[in-house]
Amino acid sequence: MSARPARSLTEGPIGRNLLLFSLPILGGNVAQSLNGSINAIWIGRFLGESALTATANANSILFFLIGSVFGIGMASTILIGQAMGAGDIARARQVMGTSASFFIAISVLIACSGAWFARHLLAAMGTPPDSLAPAEAYLRVIFLAVPLIYAFSFLSAALRGAGDARTPFRYLLLAVVLDCALDPVLMLGLGPFPKLGIAGAAWSTLITQALALAAMLLALRRRRHVLWLGRKDLHLFLIDARILKTLVAKGVPMGLQMVLVSLAMIAMMSLVNRFGTQTAAAYGAALQLWTYVQMPAMAIAAAASTMAAQNVGAGHWDRVSATARTGVLFNFLMTGALIAPLILLDRWSFALFLQPGSPAFEAARHLNHIAIWSFLFFGVMFVLSGVVRATGAVIVPLIILVVSLWGIRVPFANLLQPTLGADAVWWSFPVSSLCSMLLSMAYYRWGGWRKARMGAADPRTMAVPSEVPATTPSPVADRADPVPDQPLLKS
Repeated sequence: MSARPARSLTEGPIGRNLLLFSLPILGGNVAQSLNGSINAIWIGRFLGESALTATANANSILFFLIGSVFGIGMASTILIGQAMGAGDIARARQVMGTSASFFIAISVLIACSGAWFARHLLAAMGTPPDSLAPAEAYLRVIFLAVPLIYAFSFLSAALRGAGDARTPFRYLLLAVVLDCALDPVLMLGLGPFPKLGIAGAAWSTLITQALALAAMLLALRRRRHVLWLGRKDLHLFLIDARILKTLVAKGVPMGLQMVLVSLAMIAMMSLVNRFGTQTAAAYGAALQLWTYVQMPAMAIAAAASTMAAQNVGAGHWDRVSATARTGVLFNFLMTGALIAPLILLDRWSFALFLQPGSPAFEAARHLNHIAIWSFLFFGVMFVLSGVVRATGAVIVPLIILVVSLWGIRVPFANLLQPTLGADAVWWSFPVSSLCSMLLSMAYYRWGGWRKARMGAADPRTMAVPSEVPATTPSPVADRADPVPDQPLLKS
Protein backbone atom coordinates (compact mmCIF):
# COMPACT_ATOMS: atom_id res chain seq x y z
CA MET A 1 0.00 0.00 0.00
CA SER A 2 0.91 3.60 -0.44
CA ALA A 3 2.51 5.09 2.62
CA ARG A 4 0.81 8.46 2.22
CA PRO A 5 -1.57 9.67 4.94
CA ALA A 6 -5.05 8.17 4.68
CA ARG A 7 -8.44 8.61 6.25
CA SER A 8 -11.38 6.21 6.19
CA LEU A 9 -14.67 7.32 4.62
CA THR A 10 -16.43 5.52 7.46
CA GLU A 11 -15.38 8.11 10.03
CA GLY A 12 -14.94 11.86 10.38
CA PRO A 13 -17.18 14.80 9.32
CA ILE A 14 -19.56 13.79 6.51
CA GLY A 15 -19.61 17.16 4.76
CA ARG A 16 -15.86 17.66 4.82
CA ASN A 17 -15.09 14.11 3.70
CA LEU A 18 -17.68 14.18 0.93
CA LEU A 19 -16.49 17.53 -0.36
CA LEU A 20 -12.79 16.68 -0.28
CA PHE A 21 -13.37 13.28 -1.85
CA SER A 22 -15.54 14.75 -4.61
CA LEU A 23 -13.04 17.51 -5.48
CA PRO A 24 -10.60 15.18 -7.30
CA ILE A 25 -13.52 13.65 -9.23
CA LEU A 26 -14.86 17.09 -10.10
CA GLY A 27 -11.41 18.31 -11.04
CA GLY A 28 -10.95 15.34 -13.35
CA ASN A 29 -14.32 15.98 -14.98
CA VAL A 30 -13.46 19.64 -15.47
CA ALA A 31 -10.08 18.80 -16.98
CA GLN A 32 -11.65 16.24 -19.29
CA SER A 33 -14.35 18.62 -20.45
CA LEU A 34 -11.96 21.52 -20.86
CA ASN A 35 -10.03 19.27 -23.17
CA GLY A 36 -13.22 18.49 -25.08
CA SER A 37 -14.13 22.16 -25.26
CA ILE A 38 -10.69 23.14 -26.51
CA ASN A 39 -11.01 20.40 -29.09
CA ALA A 40 -14.43 21.76 -30.09
CA ILE A 41 -13.00 25.27 -30.41
CA TRP A 42 -10.28 23.99 -32.76
CA ILE A 43 -12.85 22.05 -34.79
CA GLY A 44 -15.51 24.77 -34.89
CA ARG A 45 -13.10 27.56 -35.74
CA PHE A 46 -10.80 25.81 -38.21
CA LEU A 47 -12.79 22.86 -39.58
CA GLY A 48 -16.29 24.41 -39.64
CA GLU A 49 -19.76 23.80 -38.22
CA SER A 50 -20.27 20.56 -40.17
CA ALA A 51 -17.20 19.11 -38.43
CA LEU A 52 -18.53 20.26 -35.04
CA THR A 53 -21.84 18.54 -35.81
CA ALA A 54 -19.88 15.45 -36.80
CA THR A 55 -18.17 15.20 -33.41
CA ALA A 56 -21.49 15.74 -31.59
CA ASN A 57 -23.02 12.80 -33.48
CA ALA A 58 -19.97 10.54 -33.13
CA ASN A 59 -19.63 11.25 -29.42
CA SER A 60 -23.26 10.30 -28.83
CA ILE A 61 -22.31 6.81 -30.02
CA LEU A 62 -19.14 6.85 -27.93
CA PHE A 63 -21.15 7.79 -24.84
CA PHE A 64 -23.42 4.83 -25.59
CA LEU A 65 -20.41 2.50 -25.71
CA ILE A 66 -19.10 3.82 -22.40
CA GLY A 67 -22.55 3.58 -20.85
CA SER A 68 -23.06 0.01 -22.03
CA VAL A 69 -20.39 -1.27 -19.61
CA PHE A 70 -20.75 1.48 -17.03
CA GLY A 71 -22.92 -0.73 -14.83
CA ILE A 72 -20.29 -3.45 -14.48
CA GLY A 73 -17.74 -0.83 -13.49
CA MET A 74 -20.14 0.72 -10.99
CA ALA A 75 -20.99 -2.69 -9.52
CA SER A 76 -17.29 -3.47 -9.06
CA THR A 77 -16.76 -0.07 -7.45
CA ILE A 78 -19.57 -0.74 -4.97
CA LEU A 79 -18.27 -4.23 -4.20
CA ILE A 80 -14.77 -2.86 -3.63
CA GLY A 81 -16.15 -0.04 -1.48
CA GLN A 82 -18.22 -2.39 0.67
CA ALA A 83 -15.29 -4.78 1.07
CA MET A 84 -12.94 -1.95 2.05
CA GLY A 85 -15.49 -0.62 4.54
CA ALA A 86 -15.73 -4.10 6.07
CA GLY A 87 -11.92 -4.43 6.14
CA ASP A 88 -11.93 -7.36 3.67
CA ILE A 89 -8.95 -6.40 1.47
CA ALA A 90 -8.65 -9.88 -0.06
CA ARG A 91 -12.23 -9.63 -1.31
CA ALA A 92 -11.58 -6.20 -2.85
CA ARG A 93 -8.60 -7.60 -4.77
CA GLN A 94 -10.68 -10.55 -5.99
CA VAL A 95 -13.29 -8.18 -7.36
CA MET A 96 -10.53 -6.14 -9.00
CA GLY A 97 -9.11 -9.17 -10.85
CA THR A 98 -12.43 -10.53 -12.11
CA SER A 99 -13.64 -7.09 -13.19
CA ALA A 100 -10.41 -6.31 -15.02
CA SER A 101 -10.62 -9.55 -17.01
CA PHE A 102 -14.17 -8.75 -18.01
CA PHE A 103 -13.35 -5.22 -19.15
CA ILE A 104 -10.36 -6.36 -21.19
CA ALA A 105 -12.44 -8.97 -23.02
CA ILE A 106 -15.45 -6.76 -23.75
CA SER A 107 -13.40 -3.75 -24.85
CA VAL A 108 -11.37 -5.76 -27.34
CA LEU A 109 -14.59 -7.20 -28.77
CA ILE A 110 -16.09 -3.74 -29.23
CA ALA A 111 -12.90 -2.36 -30.78
CA CYS A 112 -12.72 -5.19 -33.31
CA SER A 113 -16.35 -4.96 -34.40
CA GLY A 114 -17.19 -1.28 -33.95
CA ALA A 115 -15.15 0.17 -36.79
CA TRP A 116 -17.11 -1.90 -39.31
CA PHE A 117 -20.45 -0.45 -38.20
CA ALA A 118 -19.42 3.19 -37.73
CA ARG A 119 -21.01 4.53 -40.90
CA HIS A 120 -24.22 2.54 -40.43
CA LEU A 121 -24.65 3.82 -36.88
CA LEU A 122 -24.13 7.42 -37.92
CA ALA A 123 -26.51 7.07 -40.85
CA ALA A 124 -29.17 5.54 -38.59
CA MET A 125 -28.94 8.63 -36.38
CA GLY A 126 -29.72 10.86 -39.32
CA THR A 127 -26.34 12.58 -39.26
CA PRO A 128 -26.44 15.47 -41.78
CA PRO A 129 -24.86 14.44 -45.12
CA ASP A 130 -22.13 17.10 -44.95
CA SER A 131 -21.09 15.78 -41.52
CA LEU A 132 -21.30 12.05 -42.23
CA ALA A 133 -17.84 11.52 -43.75
CA PRO A 134 -15.85 13.41 -41.07
CA ALA A 135 -17.92 11.79 -38.32
CA GLU A 136 -17.10 8.34 -39.72
CA ALA A 137 -13.37 9.13 -39.93
CA TYR A 138 -13.41 10.29 -36.31
CA LEU A 139 -15.50 7.39 -34.99
CA ARG A 140 -13.44 4.63 -36.65
CA VAL A 141 -10.31 5.73 -34.80
CA ILE A 142 -12.22 6.21 -31.53
CA PHE A 143 -13.35 2.58 -31.74
CA LEU A 144 -9.68 1.58 -31.75
CA ALA A 145 -9.18 3.65 -28.59
CA VAL A 146 -12.09 2.01 -26.75
CA PRO A 147 -9.94 -0.60 -24.90
CA LEU A 148 -7.73 2.18 -23.55
CA ILE A 149 -10.72 4.34 -22.61
CA TYR A 150 -12.43 1.40 -20.89
CA ALA A 151 -9.27 0.44 -19.00
CA PHE A 152 -8.63 3.97 -17.77
CA SER A 153 -12.27 4.43 -16.77
CA PHE A 154 -12.46 1.11 -14.92
CA LEU A 155 -9.18 1.58 -13.10
CA SER A 156 -10.20 5.09 -12.02
CA ALA A 157 -13.54 3.81 -10.69
CA ALA A 158 -11.90 0.91 -8.84
CA LEU A 159 -9.42 3.24 -7.16
CA ARG A 160 -12.27 5.50 -6.06
CA GLY A 161 -14.02 2.47 -4.60
CA ALA A 162 -10.93 1.98 -2.44
CA GLY A 163 -11.06 5.66 -1.48
CA ASP A 164 -8.24 6.88 -3.74
CA ALA A 165 -9.38 9.68 -6.06
CA ARG A 166 -6.12 11.62 -6.39
CA THR A 167 -4.24 8.99 -8.41
CA PRO A 168 -6.76 8.87 -11.30
CA PHE A 169 -6.93 12.65 -11.35
CA ARG A 170 -3.19 13.07 -11.72
CA TYR A 171 -2.97 10.79 -14.73
CA LEU A 172 -6.12 12.13 -16.31
CA LEU A 173 -4.55 15.56 -16.04
CA LEU A 174 -1.46 14.19 -17.79
CA ALA A 175 -3.65 12.83 -20.61
CA VAL A 176 -5.48 16.16 -20.94
CA VAL A 177 -2.31 18.23 -21.14
CA LEU A 178 -0.80 15.90 -23.75
CA ASP A 179 -4.03 15.81 -25.75
CA CYS A 180 -4.43 19.59 -25.79
CA ALA A 181 -0.92 19.85 -27.19
CA LEU A 182 -1.29 17.03 -29.73
CA ASP A 183 -4.80 17.88 -31.00
CA PRO A 184 -3.96 20.89 -33.21
CA VAL A 185 -0.74 19.26 -34.38
CA LEU A 186 -2.55 16.24 -35.83
CA MET A 187 -5.71 18.06 -36.95
CA LEU A 188 -3.97 20.90 -38.76
CA GLY A 189 -0.79 19.08 -39.80
CA LEU A 190 1.67 21.31 -37.97
CA GLY A 191 5.37 20.72 -38.45
CA PRO A 192 6.29 17.32 -39.91
CA PHE A 193 2.92 15.75 -39.05
CA PRO A 194 0.27 15.05 -41.73
CA LYS A 195 -2.99 17.00 -41.76
CA LEU A 196 -5.56 14.47 -40.52
CA GLY A 197 -8.50 16.81 -39.97
CA ILE A 198 -11.13 15.60 -37.50
CA ALA A 199 -9.53 12.13 -37.41
CA GLY A 200 -6.46 13.76 -35.87
CA ALA A 201 -8.46 14.52 -32.73
CA ALA A 202 -9.34 10.83 -32.40
CA TRP A 203 -5.71 9.73 -32.94
CA SER A 204 -4.65 12.21 -30.27
CA THR A 205 -7.12 10.61 -27.84
CA LEU A 206 -5.78 7.14 -28.57
CA ILE A 207 -2.13 8.11 -28.12
CA THR A 208 -2.58 10.15 -24.94
CA GLN A 209 -4.86 7.55 -23.31
CA ALA A 210 -2.20 4.88 -23.92
CA LEU A 211 0.52 7.02 -22.35
CA ALA A 212 -1.55 8.05 -19.33
CA LEU A 213 -2.78 4.50 -18.65
CA ALA A 214 0.74 3.08 -18.81
CA ALA A 215 2.02 5.80 -16.46
CA MET A 216 -0.75 5.16 -13.93
CA LEU A 217 -0.17 1.40 -13.92
CA LEU A 218 3.56 1.93 -13.37
CA ALA A 219 2.82 4.30 -10.49
CA LEU A 220 0.51 1.79 -8.80
CA ARG A 221 3.14 -0.91 -9.17
CA ARG A 222 5.87 1.31 -7.74
CA ARG A 223 3.75 2.32 -4.75
CA ARG A 224 2.46 -1.24 -4.21
CA HIS A 225 -1.09 0.10 -4.10
CA VAL A 226 -3.61 -2.13 -2.34
CA LEU A 227 -5.38 -2.82 -5.67
CA TRP A 228 -2.22 -3.44 -7.69
CA LEU A 229 -2.18 -7.00 -9.02
CA GLY A 230 1.33 -8.14 -9.95
CA ARG A 231 2.85 -11.38 -11.22
CA LYS A 232 2.19 -13.13 -7.92
CA ASP A 233 -1.49 -12.21 -8.23
CA LEU A 234 -2.15 -13.53 -11.73
CA HIS A 235 -4.55 -16.12 -10.31
CA LEU A 236 -6.86 -13.27 -9.30
CA PHE A 237 -7.49 -12.52 -12.99
CA LEU A 238 -9.23 -15.87 -13.31
CA ILE A 239 -12.95 -15.24 -13.41
CA ASP A 240 -14.63 -15.87 -10.05
CA ALA A 241 -18.11 -17.16 -10.95
CA ARG A 242 -19.82 -15.74 -7.86
CA ILE A 243 -18.28 -12.30 -8.30
CA LEU A 244 -19.09 -12.28 -12.02
CA LYS A 245 -22.69 -13.29 -11.27
CA THR A 246 -23.03 -10.38 -8.84
CA LEU A 247 -21.37 -7.97 -11.28
CA VAL A 248 -23.78 -8.98 -14.03
CA ALA A 249 -26.90 -9.18 -11.85
CA LYS A 250 -26.30 -5.73 -10.35
CA GLY A 251 -24.26 -4.19 -13.14
CA VAL A 252 -26.66 -4.82 -16.01
CA PRO A 253 -29.49 -2.71 -14.51
CA MET A 254 -27.01 0.06 -13.67
CA GLY A 255 -25.52 -0.20 -17.15
CA LEU A 256 -28.99 -0.02 -18.65
CA GLN A 257 -29.42 3.33 -16.94
CA MET A 258 -26.43 4.74 -18.81
CA VAL A 259 -27.52 3.01 -22.01
CA LEU A 260 -30.94 4.62 -21.69
CA VAL A 261 -29.34 8.01 -21.11
CA SER A 262 -27.08 7.60 -24.11
CA LEU A 263 -29.92 6.29 -26.29
CA ALA A 264 -31.99 9.28 -25.21
CA MET A 265 -29.06 11.52 -26.21
CA ILE A 266 -28.98 9.84 -29.61
CA ALA A 267 -32.77 10.18 -29.94
CA MET A 268 -32.60 13.87 -29.03
CA MET A 269 -29.70 14.39 -31.42
CA SER A 270 -31.73 12.72 -34.16
CA LEU A 271 -34.65 15.05 -33.45
CA VAL A 272 -32.37 18.07 -33.51
CA ASN A 273 -30.81 16.94 -36.80
CA ARG A 274 -34.22 17.32 -38.47
CA PHE A 275 -33.91 21.08 -38.09
CA GLY A 276 -30.66 21.22 -40.03
CA THR A 277 -26.99 21.91 -39.44
CA GLN A 278 -27.51 25.33 -37.81
CA THR A 279 -29.77 23.99 -35.05
CA ALA A 280 -27.60 20.90 -34.61
CA ALA A 281 -24.52 23.09 -34.24
CA ALA A 282 -26.36 25.24 -31.68
CA TYR A 283 -27.29 22.13 -29.71
CA GLY A 284 -23.71 20.84 -29.94
CA ALA A 285 -22.39 24.12 -28.56
CA ALA A 286 -24.95 24.06 -25.73
CA LEU A 287 -23.87 20.53 -24.87
CA GLN A 288 -20.39 21.89 -24.28
CA LEU A 289 -21.70 24.21 -21.55
CA TRP A 290 -24.10 21.64 -20.12
CA THR A 291 -21.21 19.25 -19.67
CA TYR A 292 -19.77 21.62 -17.08
CA VAL A 293 -23.11 22.29 -15.41
CA GLN A 294 -23.75 18.62 -14.64
CA MET A 295 -20.21 17.99 -13.37
CA PRO A 296 -20.76 18.93 -9.71
CA ALA A 297 -23.75 16.59 -9.42
CA MET A 298 -21.89 13.75 -11.13
CA ALA A 299 -18.83 14.21 -8.93
CA ILE A 300 -20.89 14.43 -5.76
CA ALA A 301 -22.95 11.38 -6.79
CA ALA A 302 -19.80 9.33 -7.43
CA ALA A 303 -18.30 10.40 -4.11
CA ALA A 304 -21.58 9.80 -2.25
CA SER A 305 -21.90 6.32 -3.77
CA THR A 306 -18.39 5.36 -2.66
CA MET A 307 -18.87 6.84 0.79
CA ALA A 308 -22.25 5.13 1.17
CA ALA A 309 -20.83 1.77 -0.01
CA GLN A 310 -18.02 1.87 2.53
CA ASN A 311 -20.43 2.81 5.32
CA VAL A 312 -22.88 0.09 4.28
CA GLY A 313 -19.99 -2.37 4.53
CA ALA A 314 -19.13 -1.01 7.97
CA GLY A 315 -22.79 -1.00 9.06
CA HIS A 316 -22.91 2.79 9.68
CA TRP A 317 -26.43 3.55 8.40
CA ASP A 318 -26.64 6.94 10.06
CA ARG A 319 -23.69 8.04 7.95
CA VAL A 320 -25.36 6.68 4.80
CA SER A 321 -28.40 8.91 5.39
CA ALA A 322 -26.22 11.90 6.24
CA THR A 323 -24.26 11.35 3.04
CA ALA A 324 -27.47 11.55 0.98
CA ARG A 325 -28.65 14.76 2.65
CA THR A 326 -25.28 16.44 2.34
CA GLY A 327 -24.91 15.35 -1.29
CA VAL A 328 -28.26 16.88 -2.29
CA LEU A 329 -27.38 20.15 -0.56
CA PHE A 330 -24.00 20.32 -2.28
CA ASN A 331 -25.70 19.64 -5.62
CA PHE A 332 -27.98 22.66 -5.30
CA LEU A 333 -25.19 24.95 -4.12
CA MET A 334 -22.57 23.94 -6.67
CA THR A 335 -24.82 23.41 -9.69
CA GLY A 336 -26.74 26.61 -9.04
CA ALA A 337 -23.48 28.52 -8.80
CA LEU A 338 -22.68 27.45 -12.39
CA ILE A 339 -26.08 27.99 -13.97
CA ALA A 340 -26.37 31.71 -13.19
CA PRO A 341 -23.16 32.88 -14.90
CA LEU A 342 -23.75 30.61 -17.90
CA ILE A 343 -27.03 32.42 -18.49
CA LEU A 344 -25.78 35.93 -17.76
CA LEU A 345 -22.57 35.49 -19.80
CA ASP A 346 -23.95 33.25 -22.53
CA ARG A 347 -22.92 35.63 -25.34
CA TRP A 348 -19.27 35.25 -24.40
CA SER A 349 -19.60 31.51 -23.74
CA PHE A 350 -21.18 30.63 -27.07
CA ALA A 351 -18.80 32.94 -28.93
CA LEU A 352 -16.11 30.37 -28.19
CA PHE A 353 -17.84 27.82 -30.43
CA LEU A 354 -20.04 29.79 -32.84
CA GLN A 355 -19.87 32.99 -34.84
CA PRO A 356 -21.72 35.79 -32.95
CA GLY A 357 -24.86 36.90 -34.74
CA SER A 358 -25.21 33.69 -36.76
CA PRO A 359 -28.51 31.72 -36.66
CA ALA A 360 -26.76 28.93 -34.74
CA PHE A 361 -25.46 31.44 -32.16
CA GLU A 362 -28.90 32.87 -31.41
CA ALA A 363 -30.50 29.41 -31.37
CA ALA A 364 -27.93 28.25 -28.83
CA ARG A 365 -28.68 31.17 -26.50
CA HIS A 366 -32.42 30.53 -26.77
CA LEU A 367 -32.31 26.81 -26.03
CA ASN A 368 -29.84 27.33 -23.20
CA HIS A 369 -32.21 29.67 -21.35
CA ILE A 370 -34.94 27.03 -21.49
CA ALA A 371 -33.08 23.82 -20.71
CA ILE A 372 -30.14 24.59 -18.45
CA TRP A 373 -32.27 24.71 -15.29
CA SER A 374 -33.06 21.01 -15.65
CA PHE A 375 -29.64 20.05 -14.29
CA LEU A 376 -30.59 21.21 -10.79
CA PHE A 377 -33.35 18.59 -10.73
CA PHE A 378 -31.43 15.89 -12.54
CA GLY A 379 -28.58 16.33 -10.06
CA VAL A 380 -30.82 15.36 -7.15
CA MET A 381 -31.71 12.14 -8.95
CA PHE A 382 -28.01 11.47 -9.62
CA VAL A 383 -27.05 11.86 -5.97
CA LEU A 384 -29.93 9.86 -4.49
CA SER A 385 -29.51 7.10 -7.07
CA GLY A 386 -25.81 6.91 -6.23
CA VAL A 387 -26.59 6.40 -2.55
CA VAL A 388 -29.32 3.79 -2.97
CA ARG A 389 -27.26 1.85 -5.53
CA ALA A 390 -24.51 1.51 -2.92
CA THR A 391 -26.69 -1.08 -1.15
CA GLY A 392 -27.44 -3.06 -4.32
CA ALA A 393 -30.84 -1.47 -5.03
CA VAL A 394 -30.63 -1.05 -8.80
CA ILE A 395 -34.04 -1.84 -10.28
CA VAL A 396 -36.13 1.09 -9.06
CA PRO A 397 -33.55 3.74 -10.11
CA LEU A 398 -33.64 2.08 -13.54
CA ILE A 399 -37.44 2.31 -13.66
CA ILE A 400 -37.33 5.97 -12.63
CA LEU A 401 -34.91 6.70 -15.46
CA VAL A 402 -37.05 4.81 -17.97
CA VAL A 403 -40.10 6.83 -16.96
CA SER A 404 -38.34 10.20 -16.99
CA LEU A 405 -36.45 9.75 -20.26
CA TRP A 406 -38.55 7.41 -22.37
CA GLY A 407 -41.93 7.99 -20.76
CA ILE A 408 -41.63 11.79 -20.61
CA ARG A 409 -38.63 13.41 -22.34
CA VAL A 410 -38.55 11.71 -25.74
CA PRO A 411 -42.38 11.49 -26.15
CA PHE A 412 -42.75 15.12 -25.03
CA ALA A 413 -40.24 16.29 -27.64
CA ASN A 414 -41.81 14.14 -30.35
CA LEU A 415 -45.48 14.82 -29.71
CA LEU A 416 -45.18 18.59 -29.19
CA GLN A 417 -42.76 19.18 -32.05
CA PRO A 418 -45.54 19.95 -34.57
CA THR A 419 -46.83 22.66 -32.20
CA LEU A 420 -43.69 24.05 -30.58
CA GLY A 421 -41.08 23.20 -33.18
CA ALA A 422 -37.55 22.89 -31.79
CA ASP A 423 -38.76 24.35 -28.48
CA ALA A 424 -40.46 21.02 -27.78
CA VAL A 425 -37.00 19.45 -27.58
CA TRP A 426 -35.66 22.14 -25.27
CA TRP A 427 -38.67 22.11 -22.89
CA SER A 428 -38.53 18.32 -22.61
CA PHE A 429 -35.36 18.64 -20.49
CA PRO A 430 -36.75 20.54 -17.45
CA VAL A 431 -40.09 18.69 -17.53
CA SER A 432 -38.52 15.21 -17.47
CA SER A 433 -35.83 16.19 -14.97
CA LEU A 434 -38.35 17.55 -12.48
CA CYS A 435 -40.31 14.29 -12.66
CA SER A 436 -37.17 12.20 -12.14
CA MET A 437 -36.26 14.24 -9.06
CA LEU A 438 -39.68 13.80 -7.46
CA LEU A 439 -39.72 10.05 -8.13
CA SER A 440 -36.20 9.62 -6.72
CA MET A 441 -37.07 11.55 -3.58
CA ALA A 442 -40.16 9.39 -3.08
CA TYR A 443 -38.18 6.15 -3.43
CA TYR A 444 -35.44 7.36 -1.10
CA ARG A 445 -38.03 8.32 1.53
CA TRP A 446 -40.39 5.33 1.32
CA GLY A 447 -38.61 2.63 -0.71
CA GLY A 448 -37.00 -0.55 0.58
CA TRP A 449 -33.51 0.15 -0.74
CA ARG A 450 -31.90 -0.25 2.69
CA LYS A 451 -32.74 -3.98 2.63
CA ALA A 452 -31.06 -4.59 -0.75
CA ARG A 453 -27.91 -6.73 -1.05
CA MET A 454 -25.12 -6.90 -3.61
CA GLY A 455 -25.23 -10.72 -3.62
CA ALA A 456 -24.35 -13.80 -1.63
CA ALA A 457 -20.93 -12.36 -0.83
CA ASP A 458 -22.30 -9.06 0.48
CA PRO A 459 -19.90 -8.02 3.29
CA ARG A 460 -22.90 -7.36 5.52
CA THR A 461 -23.55 -11.11 5.68
CA MET A 462 -20.19 -11.55 7.38
CA ALA A 463 -19.13 -10.67 10.89
CA VAL A 464 -17.87 -7.13 10.50
CA PRO A 465 -15.84 -5.62 13.34
CA SER A 466 -16.89 -2.20 14.57
CA GLU A 467 -13.39 -0.93 13.91
CA VAL A 468 -10.78 -2.10 11.45
CA PRO A 469 -7.69 -3.28 13.34
CA ALA A 470 -4.66 -1.05 12.99
CA THR A 471 -2.79 -3.83 11.18
CA THR A 472 -5.47 -4.06 8.49
CA PRO A 473 -5.13 -1.71 5.52
CA SER A 474 -8.00 0.73 5.80
CA PRO A 475 -9.86 2.50 3.01
CA VAL A 476 -7.95 5.47 1.68
CA ALA A 477 -9.64 8.82 1.30
CA ASP A 478 -8.05 11.95 -0.07
CA ARG A 479 -7.77 14.78 2.34
CA ALA A 480 -4.64 16.72 1.49
CA ASP A 481 -4.80 17.92 -2.08
CA PRO A 482 -7.76 20.24 -2.69
CA VAL A 483 -7.15 19.40 -6.29
CA PRO A 484 -9.28 17.37 -7.88
CA ASP A 485 -10.33 12.39 -11.66
CA GLN A 486 -11.94 10.13 -14.71
CA PRO A 487 -11.33 9.00 -18.47
CA LEU A 488 -10.49 11.29 -21.33
CA LEU A 489 -13.36 11.81 -23.78
CA LYS A 490 -13.83 14.55 -26.32
CA SER A 491 -17.19 16.27 -26.35
